Amino acid sequence: MQEWTGFLAAMRTGGWIMYPLSVLGVLALTIIIDRAYVFARFASVPARILQTVPFPVDGLSDGFATSIGNLAAQNAFRRMAAPWLPESDSPIWLREASAQSIAAQIERDMGRGLWLLETIVTAAPLLGLLGTIVGMMKSFQLFGGNGLVDPGGVTGGVAQSLVATAIGLIVAVFALFAFNYFSRRLERLMDELELFANARLNELRLEDDARGDRK
Repeated sequence: MQEWTGFLAAMRTGGWIMYPLSVLGVLALTIIIDRAYVFARFASVPARILQTVPFPVDGLSDGFATSIGNLAAQNAFRRMAAPWLPESDSPIWLREASAQSIAAQIERDMGRGLWLLETIVTAAPLLGLLGTIVGMMKSFQLFGGNGLVDPGGVTGGVAQSLVATAIGLIVAVFALFAFNYFSRRLERLMDELELFANARLNELRLEDDARGDRK
């Protein structure tokens, strides 16, 4: 209870600049929770799907379709698997173009909101700096021609500047770690999708070569 009271007191001390900083903090937390759920739910990586060598041709339809069918509808690997399903009779070049388009859509969907998180990393310290300037200006205004007029007001202005700076840095550091983590997670996901697509593409080419040799 005392910690909560102290937090509220610090918020009041920080002045009006705490309102936009609080909005940025809530936005950052919302984006982090949302992206954490999305990556956990729709970026899972079944071991069989990430085999870099071509899948065995015997029983390909059953094994591959079963592995993909067990994934959520919005799972990145299930979406990427659409051009490579065995029942598709599209030419290889069309499948490859479709896979590239799907990969771009997945990257856009999985990275949604990260630009705002990156903006918060920059904006939060700047708002904290603005709070510092406002607090120091408030303190300097209390100096009159006859010296210090209100010592309590000066210390209040200094406290306001320090609190605003501290909160701005806390929000920025929190958002920075989250942004770097999700950016790296997205980059790894796209690499895994590329490996998956390349394995399927190589397999289809081997199948075409085998058909050509039989002819």
